[in-house]
Amino acid sequence: MKNDNAARDAGIVLGPMGIGTNVWGRGGKPLPGIGEVFDAAIDAGIRLIDTAELYQGGGSELSIALALAERRERGSPGGEPVILSKFFPWPWRLSPRSLESALRGSLVRLGIPRLDVYLLHFPFPPLPLETWVAALGDAFEAGLVRAVGVSNCDAGQVRRAHEVLAKRGIPLACDEVEFSLLNRRAEKNGTLAACRDLGVPVIAYRPLGSGILPASAPTIPGFRSLMAPKTDEEGLESLRKVLASIGESRGGKTSAQIALNWTMMKGTIPIPGARTLAHLEENAGALGWKLEGGDVEALDKAADRVARIG
Repeated sequence: MKNDNAARDAGIVLGPMGIGTNVWGRGGKPLPGIGEVFDAAIDAGIRLIDTAELYQGGGSELSIALALAERRERGSPGGEPVILSKFFPWPWRLSPRSLESALRGSLVRLGIPRLDVYLLHFPFPPLPLETWVAALGDAFEAGLVRAVGVSNCDAGQVRRAHEVLAKRGIPLACDEVEFSLLNRRAEKNGTLAACRDLGVPVIAYRPLGSGILPASAPTIPGFRSLMAPKTDEEGLESLRKVLASIGESRGGKTSAQIALNWTMMKGTIPIPGARTLAHLEENAGALGWKLEGGDVEALDKAADRVARIG
């Protein structure tokens, strides 16, 4: 499955992997020293940097701005990053003009004149999805962004968003959804198929199940633990054994690398988080090779046996 057609139509190449930055920064302040991880990601071919105005009260965007400034000062070689941010439709944002205002705020925090990709974070009421997608189209036509997309949209919502933009000749650059071996909802409910039919790339957030999928993953801190998938421990351990077995057969790949490669084999662009070089290097180890069909099938079956609780 080709997963970047629409983005290429928009002049943007997203894949094959990005980096999630929802833990970069804290309390509206940037995370010092993140430039080293940022540079390592770009050098490893991981160019998609995913953020949002909501992350860390703007601290994530400020962290990226700091990393971009440091990279410019060093004159670091290699490709240019693709910066993606998102607009959150708070219920008090009742005018489409609030999207442009929020976008300009993100541009200020990021320290850039134009954003590569801008998404509607959630298709929340009271304003309909079409209203916000039309506002994204306005931002595109105003030259404030190079591409626009949506996030957390199901198959029907993706089709609606695509139709609104298609009438104006604007590509829908992507749909960003939660997707992992522990959350295959987008695959089961037809969202991945709808995006494939429309040529819309799918970006997969929490591709490691909020960090609980690999056996060696650290405990999830704070409120983020509430977002972790609720799974049957016996089923989870069975899935981890399959991951470890496949990793051993692939020359010592880690469980995280196997899980990330599985999401790519499903035609998605995973955006695992990374706050350290070790995290980044492990993520990058999922690139440049492919699982065999039998491995994917074995992982599918093991994942299907992981019972959900709640």
